Parts: sequence; C-alpha cells; structure tokens
Amino acid sequence: MMDWEAQLKLQAFLDRELPEAEACEMAGKLARDPESAALLAELRQTHTLLAGFEEGIRLPESREFFWSKIEREIARSEKVAPAPVSVSWPARFRRFLVPATAMALLAIAGFVATRQNSPSVLPGGGQIETALADPGAFTYHDYSSGTTLVWLSYPAENELADDEEAVTVE
Repeated sequence: MMDWEAQLKLQAFLDRELPEAEACEMAGKLARDPESAALLAELRQTHTLLAGFEEGIRLPESREFFWSKIEREIARSEKVAPAPVSVSWPARFRRFLVPATAMALLAIAGFVATRQNSPSVLPGGGQIETALADPGAFTYHDYSSGTTLVWLSYPAENELADDEEAVTVE
C-alpha cells in the first residue's frame, strides 16, 4: 500500500507539476511498481471523466456576477443579528430564586451537620460529651478552670431492674 505522500507525488506527476529530476525518478518507479502504475491509470481515467463533465455546465450569468451574488448573500446573512429576547419577570425571579434556594439549603445542611458533630457548649465555657456506647457516662470539660469531670451512673437503672440479687448500700 502506498503512503499518502507517494500518492500526492503521483498526482503531481500526472499534473506535470514535478521538477524534471523527480519526474524521471517517478517514471522509473512506475516501471518497477505495478501498484503505482495502476493508481496512475485510475487517476488519468478520473481526470478525463471530470474534464469532460465540466464543459457541459454553463451559468446563466457571467462568472463575476454569479460570485458577486454569493458574496452579497454572505454579507447580508452576517449582518442579521438576532432580536433580543424579552424575559418575563417571573422567569427572571426564578433565575434568581433557584440558585438562592440551593445555596440556602446547602448552608442549612452544613450548619446542621457541624452542630451535630460538635459537643454541647455550656454558657460558662464548659463542654458536655456523652458516649453513645455507654449512655450512663457523661464527661464535662471546663476550659476556664482546666478541670474535667467524668460522671458514671453505675449500675444503670435498666441493669438494676434486671438483676434481682443486686444489693443496695444505704
């Protein structure tokens, strides 16, 4: 299979556009390569058919007038600007309302997510944490005095009710 550049050189050889040295080299290649010779024959046949086809077409006006009509039509189509579209006030309001609502929902979701993950803060600067695995334990941090208090309520009320042998100290 011939590469693209070799095919272009063959077309240039057919159109007699190659310099004399390259034309001699191409003639030698055509004598050795049957694929190149077959392609050259096909190109000659196509060239002959197209040359005869163009002669039968005649324009009703001169060539210059025909192309000037095309040029005027292109210029006219480029000048036509689309008319501005008027948008009703409900549509304008919706254009503002939809993004504003989305931003508000995101802000609320972010606020709720951060409030659920942070421990409770007391007015005096202390914090209370509860362990989810053990509902009977509370931890209190007072940062102003640097103290931490852990409150354990054992045995839990439910465990005391289940255990009949539990002894209470009075």
